[in-house]
Amino acid sequence: MNTCANQDPADQSDADLRPAGALEPPMASQPTPATPAEAFQIARGSDAPINERLATYSATMRAMGSPADGLIDRLVERLRNAGAGLNAPRVGDPMPTFLLPDDAAHLVGLEELLANGPVAIAFHRGHWCPYCRINARGLARINDEAAAAGGQIVAITPERQQFTAQHKRDAAAPFRMLTDFGNGYAISLNLAIWLGDEMKKYMTDRGRNLETFHGVDSWFVPIPATFVVGTDGVINARFIDPDYRKRMDFDELLAALKSVR
Repeated sequence: MNTCANQDPADQSDADLRPAGALEPPMASQPTPATPAEAFQIARGSDAPINERLATYSATMRAMGSPADGLIDRLVERLRNAGAGLNAPRVGDPMPTFLLPDDAAHLVGLEELLANGPVAIAFHRGHWCPYCRINARGLARINDEAAAAGGQIVAITPERQQFTAQHKRDAAAPFRMLTDFGNGYAISLNLAIWLGDEMKKYMTDRGRNLETFHGVDSWFVPIPATFVVGTDGVINARFIDPDYRKRMDFDELLAALKSVR
């Protein structure tokens, strides 16, 4: 089976893998994209707020037409009805610790990170997800501001090292990307979600084999949540939404890093 590991996911039908949403006009001063790949490049390169980029990309994909619309609607509805993410750690709770390998196979612990300042921890679904790729590039672009605030950014995905490294290269990310094998850490945070048989078939038909990307026979991914954790190990801010088009606003992330030590 072709896993498309060395191809650009935005150039393939994975651009159809997005939830349905209200149609919005393209971002101001941007050309109207003719293909999913062009829509992705415009969104990833935009200076607009991250959720505007993601919403416009999603709306553009919807306008181009996709057989995935109903599938995504059902997935998001199922997750919301199940209360996905509602039992994750909250603001004021201690952030559970972890020890995970980074993209260079070095083990990284939360305590080690917090010794150098507060941390923004962003969960990503994987290198194949255009929304995660757009968000990762945006995080890379605010990394210097996070560092100036005395903070750090770390991303966590369930993918094997080679795909985590690919995700990092694609984003030009200076921050660490960690691998959560088998979604063990995400499960402990009540963030892991099952994509379901319908989504599994849709993705495998298009070369998106999570068993290859994860190295385990599992079709679980994390909700793309973000936690900002102070040096005392307590969560200062968080963003959790099973609708993966939406991420923590970067201004909110930076403000949270600046407010804690």
